[in-house]
Parts: sequence; C-alpha cells; structure tokens
Amino acid sequence: MDDTMPILLVPGLVSSPRIFAPVMPALWRLGPVTVANHIRDDNMGAIARRILAEAPPRFALAGHSMGGYIAFEIMRQAPDRVAKLALINTQARADTPEATERRRGLMQRAWSGQYHAVLDELFPGLVHPSRRGDAGLRRLVHDMGDDVGEGGFVRQQAAIISRMDSRPALAWIRCPTLVLTGDEDNTIPNALSKEMADGIHGAKLVILPNCGHLPQPEQPEATAAALVEWLKSPA
Repeated sequence: MDDTMPILLVPGLVSSPRIFAPVMPALWRLGPVTVANHIRDDNMGAIARRILAEAPPRFALAGHSMGGYIAFEIMRQAPDRVAKLALINTQARADTPEATERRRGLMQRAWSGQYHAVLDELFPGLVHPSRRGDAGLRRLVHDMGDDVGEGGFVRQQAAIISRMDSRPALAWIRCPTLVLTGDEDNTIPNALSKEMADGIHGAKLVILPNCGHLPQPEQPEATAAALVEWLKSPA
C-alpha cells in the first residue's frame, strides 16, 4: 500500500527552488515534492490562494522564512489540507515599523537598478558569521535573486509588509509541527522560533549548531534529517 505524503515546500524571500536542492533527495524518497511559486502576487492572501489552487489535495507543508508567513496563511485558508507543518527559520509576528521602513528602501533601490547591490547587502545576515566569505553561498543568493527578479522581489516585500500577526493562531495548529532554526540566525533570531514552538501544541523545536538563516545549504545533512523525521511522524 502506498502511504507516501505529497510534500509542498515554500521558499523564502528572494529564494527559489534552489534553496531546497541540498535536501531534496532525502525528501523525494518519502513522497512527491512540489516547490511553490510565490513571486506572482503582492499579498499573502493571494499568494496562498494561488498555491492552494496548484497544490495536491492534502500535503505536508514546509515554509522557510517568508515561506513560513505563507504557510500560516495557508493554515488560515485551508487547515484541513495540511497534514504536517514545518516552520523553518521564520516567525509568527507581523512586520515592525522599522523593518517595513527598511523594506521600502530596499524595494526602491531594487527598482532603481541596484538589485544586486541589495542582494549583497542582505547576504551577511543570511548566513552564519563564519560563512560570510563563502563565495558559493553568495553565488547561490545571487542566482536565486535572478530567478525571482526585481519585480518578484518587490512583490514579495509588499506581501511581507502587509502580513498578519500569526501568534493568535498558534494555539489552533494541531497537526505534527517541526520548528527548525539555526543557532546564529541574524535575520530572524531563534528566540522567535522558540516562541512559535511554545505556542503550538506538541511542536518539536530543533536548533542547528553552526547555522544561520539558510539551513538547507549551510547544514544540509542535519536539515534533511530533521525534515525526514518530521515527515515520518504519524499524521
């Protein structure tokens, strides 16, 4: 009997399917894998609706960073379709005024021809401090940025700015949930992952050592192991 579970992966801001490539073989063994396209709309409601229209009837859902914000919106719109939930280097809070102001500045710069300079500015916050000189990771960020494009980046930032505070909804999540983060995530501090895990009934918190905001390429084996364990847990 085939008991595999479709797996839906949602990348983060200025990320493409490349971000999941290091862990994809381990996940692929457990069920059909889809990477959601999240660059076509400029608000969370529309992004989630479009993803749900293209998704399997029921699936395990893993969202990384911005993908976690989208995962919360998917949970609001269609909780019965989500068999399992993984929240990777993300948070449940709404945008702060300071973050919104910075995002608007980055959006303006991206439109004015400084998109790759913006990616370079973001890079140090995306990786563990020991990897800030890693040319391969920097190349990955730029390649994913090219996949997303300036327009996609601006739409994503607009959606992030207007997202809801999902903390009130944490207590309503009842499916098996993994909360995964790095020990030195300088984009979304892991204290916010702990907050989510504390608010979700039965959630498992995993903090990867020597890891920043991009656990898939930074710690691929440990990330894959955590996701495989999550996928094998009873739904």
